[in-house]
Amino acid sequence: MTSRADDPDFRTRVDHSLVAFVDDQRPVLAELGPEVEDLADVSVAFVGGGKRLRPQFCYAGWLIAGGDPQDRGIVTAAAALEWLQASALVHDDLMDGSDTRRGRPSVHRDFESRHRRESRHGDAVGFGASTAVLLGDLLLSWCDEMFTAAVLGSESMRPHVMAARHFLDRCKTEVVAGQFLDVTGQTRASLSVDQAMTVVRYKSAKYTVERPLHIGASLAGADADLIAALSQVALPLGEAFQLRDDVLGVFGDPALTGKPAGDDLREGKRTVLVARAAELTDDAGRALLGTSLGTSDGVMAVRELIVDSGALAAVEDDIARLEDQADSAIDRLGPQARVVLGPLALTTTRRNR
Repeated sequence: MTSRADDPDFRTRVDHSLVAFVDDQRPVLAELGPEVEDLADVSVAFVGGGKRLRPQFCYAGWLIAGGDPQDRGIVTAAAALEWLQASALVHDDLMDGSDTRRGRPSVHRDFESRHRRESRHGDAVGFGASTAVLLGDLLLSWCDEMFTAAVLGSESMRPHVMAARHFLDRCKTEVVAGQFLDVTGQTRASLSVDQAMTVVRYKSAKYTVERPLHIGASLAGADADLIAALSQVALPLGEAFQLRDDVLGVFGDPALTGKPAGDDLREGKRTVLVARAAELTDDAGRALLGTSLGTSDGVMAVRELIVDSGALAAVEDDIARLEDQADSAIDRLGPQARVVLGPLALTTTRRNR
């Protein structure tokens, strides 16, 4: 029987693998004192509660390429991608000025509060920001360390280490480049839908779905044709994932998303939702976007504009179209891919958090 990438047991093993890795890191951090060792607890807490999408897509690529479902090494290699994700989130929260993540204080806000509670010298905000930068860097380093140890420790994966490293390296470059596109986009008066979709592709689609699939498949010895076929699934699915994320960022339930509703609007993000609204509304609507996007007071007005202009409905149509493209590409991969990847693809875009 073919395994499914969304197997709950696999996610549990990923969780255990992450905790075990941090336990191995504790003695290294403890040598520098209790304050540094505390980063281990912060890291475990921060990475807890994630959806584990990237490890699951990595596992899906592995299974589709013929990897052994019982191979312990793939669990650890896939779990390493959670450190890359955590690194990106810590830095993303800092850049966006976000107060919470998964219902808890974001890292920079946490350490800012600690600074004040402990009556430390210096600037509390600067301390929080500096800690977030350093922790994000540490988590990125852990991604490489955990991944390399897993692959080199596996007889079946070791021969494919260079191919897998290529995709992991590309993933890291692409997500930073996509993040920079996002940051620069917020400095412009507006972005077209095509420009906003470029941010979606590089900040999220490749990093969330395509490269994890490629990494897992390459570890199992996938050829170039299979890698290309996986991209046909991954890019529309990853784009649909990010569009759903954008919708939840504006209209989601904070109790489920762990983030305040409308955060993207307060931060002035030029998402596809906003680009669609600018495209579909009139001059008065575009003027409202110009004055209200990026302000706390303007969140409700921009939300209403997104709905009334038809932008929300248009993005929901985009999501449905992309889902159909990904679904057809899964069918072209064959029945095994449908079993492995089909349920995970659905949960990627049809979610509420």
